[in-house]
Amino acid sequence: MAEGDVRSTSSTDALPVAPSMGPGLAAVDFPRRSVTVNRRDLLISLLAIVIGVLGGLVAKALFVLIGLITNVSFYGRWSTSFAAPQGNHLGVWVIGVPVAGGIIVGLMARFGAKGIRGHGIPEAMEQVLFNESRVRPRLVWLKPISSAFAIGTGGPFGAEGPIIATGAALGSVVGQLLRTTADERKVLLSAGAAAGMAATFMSPVSAVLLSVELLLFEYRPRSLIPTSLASVAATSVRIAFEGASPIFPMPHIAEPGAAALATYVLIGALVGVVAVGASKVVYWVEDVFGKTGVHWMWWPALGAIPVGVIGYFAPETLGVGYSNITGILSGSYLIPTLLSLSLLKFASWSVALGSNTAGGTLAPLFTIGGACGAILGIGAAALFPAAGIDPRIAALVGMASIFAGAARALMASAVFAFEATLQPLGLLPVLGGCAAAYLVASRLSATTIMTEKLARRGAHVVSDYVADYLEGVRSRHAMTRPVTVLRAEQTLGDVRAWLASKTPEARYQGFPIVDVDGHLCGVLTRLELLESEAPEDARVATLIQRAPVFVYEDTALRSAADLMAEARVGRLPVLSRATGEVAGILSRSDILDAHRERLREAQVPTVELHLGHHHDKAASA
Repeated sequence: MAEGDVRSTSSTDALPVAPSMGPGLAAVDFPRRSVTVNRRDLLISLLAIVIGVLGGLVAKALFVLIGLITNVSFYGRWSTSFAAPQGNHLGVWVIGVPVAGGIIVGLMARFGAKGIRGHGIPEAMEQVLFNESRVRPRLVWLKPISSAFAIGTGGPFGAEGPIIATGAALGSVVGQLLRTTADERKVLLSAGAAAGMAATFMSPVSAVLLSVELLLFEYRPRSLIPTSLASVAATSVRIAFEGASPIFPMPHIAEPGAAALATYVLIGALVGVVAVGASKVVYWVEDVFGKTGVHWMWWPALGAIPVGVIGYFAPETLGVGYSNITGILSGSYLIPTLLSLSLLKFASWSVALGSNTAGGTLAPLFTIGGACGAILGIGAAALFPAAGIDPRIAALVGMASIFAGAARALMASAVFAFEATLQPLGLLPVLGGCAAAYLVASRLSATTIMTEKLARRGAHVVSDYVADYLEGVRSRHAMTRPVTVLRAEQTLGDVRAWLASKTPEARYQGFPIVDVDGHLCGVLTRLELLESEAPEDARVATLIQRAPVFVYEDTALRSAADLMAEARVGRLPVLSRATGEVAGILSRSDILDAHRERLREAQVPTVELHLGHHHDKAASA
């Protein structure tokens, strides 16, 4: 091969003139730039607003339906006002009311849609992970109706889970009707779920955070914007019907001191243990039902029997119990009542939920956690009167911490406590308590009440949201250079002779092909050059079968890796934007080397404490 037939270039070869586009590049699109949002995202955002409004209306309709069923079941009157079951005068007959509701739910699941079972959020997560965010359309109406019967007949659940699931189903169905991508359907599903929670608790910010932490599995503008707009729209609908007052009003609280703040953090840690225990018990109960040999259609009715029995002795455990949460946070309950709520509500809820009936987990967890926090707060205030511990703040910390520990939704739990009470001075102790609960729960259990069911099916739910390392590394920092290129006018015979020479430049598996002006025409592999049936005097350029696939020096490695996957290639020429010439080549091993750098940065150094060069030298001596 003649001198100069093979050329090595580097990124330092830039010329001060603008390059002309080579013949090969005229046939391809340049690598797409990463954008924050695009025109499709505007459409998804508009759809999210519509879904948010519909989600708010669905939430209102579900509360009306729950009120109607509650009034008919416990009071024998035709009214849609939201009523609590504990004021009934049914006597021992109250035991049969939850059982009747369980039978209805079982029949709807058996002959309607099996997907109505469960408390909503894990089922939505399952659709995102396993089914490209596709939810069966019938769940849009079957889920709220079945949940209304379960809750309206005394089931110890919150309405938020079914509303979240219904909103998610609504978003998914809209996405399916409009032929959106799986990624866009996921955003619409999450927007509907956020709308459901926001409309239930008037908590728009925590609803968005909950979607991020449990459904979206990402944090980026094209998903945050639609979800936020849906949450705002749903909250506006709630305000139009119910006003803007907090759902759990509590008396004003004083700013906690250092000793009290430390106590609240400790309470959060203890409640984190309770959260793990509650999750384990629920799935243990579900396993027990699975071993009974009874068809799952009858499980909700069987699980409703202890609900009715406990409800006979402790009527306050029946229904959603939002008034119980308000009473706990206001400090109006004494220890006997708090013990009854925490223990009996937990027993009733865990058995009912383990039976796979339809109902939500947030309100029961808030009741249990709030009662535990209040008990611990009362005890701590008695032991350390000078610390300034407020049992009401302890209850708020317990309420938020149990959900942070059970669902691993740290930020959603902390912000929810503020939005639900509008008590800014409680935000600091709540954040500390939630962080402690999250820490303890993460150490004690690898799964949560939301992910245990998915883990049993072999799914691994990612809970870490970090910036993509490859998105921050440019191709110029990872590419191999100088790069060996072949001239388009070279003959195949000359190139084969050069490859046989086994020079260092001939060891590569792929070679960019450039024209006389140095512009890229394509890429040929060693295999293509050696096994081609073309005659020896054929020009190298005639072997190129596809338009070149390339990146620029400033292209992120994430885009380069995506391009490799889409184009099914193992290496990409890297072009200079200034000259259009080949500045280097990027291979799969180069991208893996960048990953190794990320892993190296995460490793704990051997010497963890450096006090200076002379100290280390003396120590080693």
